[in-house]
Amino acid sequence: MSSEGTNSGEPRKRRKLTAEKKYGILEEIKAFPDKKGEILRREGLYRSDLSRFEEIARNGAIKEFERSKPGRKRNETVSSSEYEKLKRELERKEKALAELSVEFIILKKKENGA
Repeated sequence: MSSEGTNSGEPRKRRKLTAEKKYGILEEIKAFPDKKGEILRREGLYRSDLSRFEEIARNGAIKEFERSKPGRKRNETVSSSEYEKLKRELERKEKALAELSVEFIILKKKENGA
């Protein structure tokens, strides 16, 4: 018998998986739960490895949720051209509002004085 076979008495060398690969395995198992054993065998993993991956993913998700702020994300920076455009629009609307306010006051006085 050759000493190069899988029963050579040497421990099986475990390959290192990237974080993306581990997450991909989790996703694949989630998509095909009836093929969990087949996927684990194909990847050379054990159920304990899967449990560890799931716990890491859960803890990472919880940490990110705690870190994220509620509400809509806001764009903190505005280009100078966009700022100028918004500034002109605001000035135009303030002027229109002032004119409407004057007209409203005049109409109110006519209604009350007539």
